[in-house]
Amino acid sequence: MKRSVSVILLLLAGYAQYSFAQQAGDGLTDQQRLGRQIVAQACGVCHLPPARNARTYGPLLTKGAGGGDESVVREYILNGTPRMPSFKYFLQPAEIDAVVAYLKTVPANK
Repeated sequence: MKRSVSVILLLLAGYAQYSFAQQAGDGLTDQQRLGRQIVAQACGVCHLPPARNARTYGPLLTKGAGGGDESVVREYILNGTPRMPSFKYFLQPAEIDAVVAYLKTVPANK
């Protein structure tokens, strides 16, 4: 039994190192990774590609969002739009910067 637990712990440790290496090799900075996480958690329900036969409420987020203008994207995040809530009381300025930095890495739709 102790041997099985030891083997499982070694496998988990190896997987954790593998996962970290995969994330580190994605070409993103720490700020951009934070932005990716925030987009997935706070924006994904409306802006990420939908599941089968589902629609998104908002446009897909790419470097072309807001016409490619960072100040427009910041304005949308801070104050919202008629169809999007404001995030000025939910996200810190550094988190908004991270989202903008991440979106600059997402290729525009074809």
